[in-house]
Formats: sequence, C-alpha cells, structure tokens
Amino acid sequence: MVQTNTLTIALAALFTLSGCGSIASSTNSLSDDRLKTEAAGSIGLSPGDLSLLNRRTEGTNTFYAVKARDGKEYNCVINGGNLLSFGMTNPPNCKRKGS
Repeated sequence: MVQTNTLTIALAALFTLSGCGSIASSTNSLSDDRLKTEAAGSIGLSPGDLSLLNRRTEGTNTFYAVKARDGKEYNCVINGGNLLSFGMTNPPNCKRKGS
C-alpha cells in the first residue's frame, strides 16, 4: 500500500511540474522590443542598435539572438516574463557569438 501511495504522489508531482513548464511557455509576454531593450542593457548598446534574429521559449526561459549595427551577434537567455513569474524577469545573460 505504501508503494502505491508513493507512486501516486510521484506521478502527481511529475504531471504538476510538467504542466508548469507548459503554462510558462504558453503565457510568455515578452515582446520583441522588450527582448532588444533587455539585451541592449546587458551589452551596453542602445536598443535601436539591435535587431532580433530569432527567439524560442522553453519553460520559463526565452533564448534569443540579436545583431548589432556593427555586425556583431549575441546569444541571450532571459528567465521570466510569464504567468508563473508574474511577468517579472531576471536580467538577461548575453554573450557574443563565438566567445
């Protein structure tokens, strides 16, 4: 009986946690302009100097690439901006491609 209860609890936790990632991905509210603004602050450029190349959201993280006017490209990841984080974000982590 104890094993059955343990298995039931483990399965319930698994389904709950997998649902959280789905909710976070589907409720992402980060606009392209917001991503460029956040990246610009991290890199030290003006948002107008950046163009967004691509983006994808997995769970609570949004991965995206930006390109500066000087041709340098950066890969960034930002956490938050969804229902589970109440729209709040952590500062992005941006690194120049190839470094």
